[in-house]
Amino acid sequence: MRVIAIIQARMCSSRLPGKVLRKVLGKPLLEYQLERVKRSKLIDEIVVATTDQTIDNPIVFLCENMNISYFRGSETDVLERYYMAAIHAKADVVVRLTSDCPLIDPAQIDKVIESYFSCDHPLKYASNTLIRTFPRGMDTEVFSFQTLKEAHNKAKLKSDREHVTKYIIKNTEKFKVLNISNDKDFSHHRWTVDTDVDFILIKKIIEALYPQLPEFTLEDTLQLLDKFPEWQLINNHIQQKGE
Repeated sequence: MRVIAIIQARMCSSRLPGKVLRKVLGKPLLEYQLERVKRSKLIDEIVVATTDQTIDNPIVFLCENMNISYFRGSETDVLERYYMAAIHAKADVVVRLTSDCPLIDPAQIDKVIESYFSCDHPLKYASNTLIRTFPRGMDTEVFSFQTLKEAHNKAKLKSDREHVTKYIIKNTEKFKVLNISNDKDFSHHRWTVDTDVDFILIKKIIEALYPQLPEFTLEDTLQLLDKFPEWQLINNHIQQKGE
């Protein structure tokens, strides 16, 4: 069973262009995320799924410098890009991550993967986002290659092609869907990067934790924000795109 993390990344964000390569302490946000995902105990390989557009060449250069696999595909049909990347990587299981989550905790990724393997169904999907209890920025989805293939072959709507797992979530009579919840609700925390103020918060967190504790965890970040509760006010007014 090859468990492949596929991280979608591109430079043309509508709200914050170039966000994935914005630097903190001299390193791009995507590099922090890749370092963290590498520490997963259950992922066999990471693939960055970017587009075939010239503007995304810097993402490819970063992957090459970090010895990370990458796949280039359609800019608009993200479902197809994921499907082709999974074929390219010979994935049996796909871990879907997005490049706007530089603080993602590998231990939380592994929890979702473990839950996925606890279910015996050919078309299965596990996620910690269906009912949110984790901070936004810990987003992890895990599904079988067969699930991805079914979605790719059957999804026809443009909105279902632009969002990799939308068709799966809409068709729970076909797919076995599992939600992973935290014991305590931390969903009010926003640790994703979609706007300038999101970046300000993430920058503060990385600068405070990374130099002394480069492998900081979800719990370390929560403790930091307990110490500086005013930081949570930086971006708590931001509405997630599409919600």
